[in-house]
Amino acid sequence: MKEYLLVNQNIAETSSLTDTVCPSCRSWGLETFYEVRDVPVHGVVLLPTRDEALNYPIGDIKLGFCHSCGFISNVSFDPGKHEYPARYDGTQGFSPTFNAFHNRLVASLIERHDLHGKTIIEIGCGQGEFLSLLCEMGHNLGIGFDPAFDCKSLRSENKNANFIKDFYSEKFAIYQGDFICCNMTLEHTHNTADFLSMVRRTIRNRLDTIVFFQVPDTSRILKEGAFWEIFYEHCSYFSLGSLARLFQYCGFDVLDARRAYGDQYLMIEAKPCEKRKNGALELKNDIKELKCSVINFNEHCQKKINYWHYRIKQIKQKKRRPVLWGSYSKSAAFLSTLKIYDEIQYVVDINPNRQGSYIAGTGQKIVSPEFLSEFNPDSVIVMNPIYAKEIQNHLKIMNLKPELMILE
Repeated sequence: MKEYLLVNQNIAETSSLTDTVCPSCRSWGLETFYEVRDVPVHGVVLLPTRDEALNYPIGDIKLGFCHSCGFISNVSFDPGKHEYPARYDGTQGFSPTFNAFHNRLVASLIERHDLHGKTIIEIGCGQGEFLSLLCEMGHNLGIGFDPAFDCKSLRSENKNANFIKDFYSEKFAIYQGDFICCNMTLEHTHNTADFLSMVRRTIRNRLDTIVFFQVPDTSRILKEGAFWEIFYEHCSYFSLGSLARLFQYCGFDVLDARRAYGDQYLMIEAKPCEKRKNGALELKNDIKELKCSVINFNEHCQKKINYWHYRIKQIKQKKRRPVLWGSYSKSAAFLSTLKIYDEIQYVVDINPNRQGSYIAGTGQKIVSPEFLSEFNPDSVIVMNPIYAKEIQNHLKIMNLKPELMILE
């Protein structure tokens, strides 16, 4: 295997054919193309001390590309490290920007599929915000499944939404839904075809059931060299084409597949069908484009890594006070990849449940926006450009004018 070490000792560019079977189409052999070693296995757990954060369990990432379907998998993923404890908090529901998007999406789904007085199942419901909206706006009955669900985190009580603190599986096939949704969960699932085939079996012969899934768009990540969006929890990476092909392979007719939220998310709507369809959708036939993006990914990553090494070095030399804004897995991936421990002390988050805890792997303390009035940062690194305007408004209210450095 040919290997080139990059700037950081924990990152390597690799290219080799593995004996791994593709989890999405079951073709033989994934070609590895990117590797990151010793990264925290979770980026959004609530860690009460810096010592615990610095000593949090680590794992390796080795991305493998399937030339048959375009799916990308972490071939080094260890399911034994993939836990979702009660202290796992990944909710985005405190952001006005995100809530506006969710409200528009829910209203659209209700209108498109006449979701009024229906039964809705959500797989990986988090703290229930999306399911609660579907129930409230469409007067539906909802059942949500998530092992990390915490009833204390519900910010609005909805008597029509019930939650089960467990992974969704065939043992819950007794619950039948008119609409099944799964938002930002499939990318956490290693054996994707097995999982989606299980969902198909639970539907049985209810061929009018609508299935809606949402995942991050990997095509954008590859093109941008966004190394901060590659992290251990995400063991599965999809393009629009590979997502559509997975649904066809597992017994679904794809009704629609599209990008959303500043082209950061993929969304797919499908119905179960009686006979599996293996042919690729013409409009989603993106294998050639994906191959080019995979080939160039390391070069793009290298440029981004070098750039941020330079900017952080500048900040340190000028004795400026930087903070990151956004304490989720992107921050953990950004900081651990660049091996930033002391150059940045604080990470800001508007989610009060995360404030006071520490970033896994590198140990930065998570603080509230109000903390910045006292700290008075010179630079704010914005982890997601879609929240830049929202962050600017926070800073303006506090009469702060730091330099905004946006990851993009």
